[in-house]
Amino acid sequence: MGSHSVQPPIPTPTPTTPAGREGLEAILARPDRAVIALDFDGTLADIVPDPERARAHPGAVEALAALAPKVASVAVITGRPAGVAVRYGGFAGVPGLDHLVVLGHYGAERWDAATGTVNAPAPHPGVAAVRAELPGVLHEFDSWHGTWIEEKGQAVAVHTRRADDPQAAFETLRGPLGELAARHGLILEPGRQVLELRPPGMDKGVALATYVAEVDAESVLYAGDDLGDLAAFATVEKLRGAGPDGIPGLLVCSGSAEVPELAERADLLVPGPAAVVDFLAALADRL
Repeated sequence: MGSHSVQPPIPTPTPTTPAGREGLEAILARPDRAVIALDFDGTLADIVPDPERARAHPGAVEALAALAPKVASVAVITGRPAGVAVRYGGFAGVPGLDHLVVLGHYGAERWDAATGTVNAPAPHPGVAAVRAELPGVLHEFDSWHGTWIEEKGQAVAVHTRRADDPQAAFETLRGPLGELAARHGLILEPGRQVLELRPPGMDKGVALATYVAEVDAESVLYAGDDLGDLAAFATVEKLRGAGPDGIPGLLVCSGSAEVPELAERADLLVPGPAAVVDFLAALADRL
């Protein structure tokens, strides 16, 4: 009676779409040619009121270290600076994560675990101009209280999650910040109670497409949770719709309530970072 039974492996959730099932089958059949690409905030890390306190979910690094040696590459694609994502994720110097890359600032920056170095371009001049004008805009629209400006080097973001009415503050600022971005040659990227001003041509879709081509992958998984992940979803949809030259892909949405636009295009819905980590661990088990 006192003996402990061995836990069975965690079952891998089944994608709800034919394209998603085909993507998962391709990853399982040839894992050494698969790219596993993941957003950071809301996917590997829980969303928290203060973005500087975000950390990878417990078990995330362990699951990635179990998975990474079995696939072509694991790529974390984030709007954060690459070095910040590496620090908050705890990705540096982890055995098994030699093939991890972090594509920060939507691919404008890159950190490779193999070298431990970040390659980054010079910041767009519009970012400094916007940074200087932001406090005045927040003051003008009476949105200073409870909002939070996040410095991102290649971009700058305004979070409304801590405002008295986060959604009202978000809607109030969306137009004015869009005009401010346009005036300085930037674009406005809305997210989950965050408005990011960044250079055009930087998005997760471009970053993912470029990386999949570089690795010469035969299948791809992308997991995300926010509007900024729609571009990466579109890249996977384009890749798998490209006829004989296309590659199968699996789209995973982390948490489905806040961003229905992403949830309705996903092949697999999981209820947040804890479930993403369980899914990655189950995938590593099956490989």
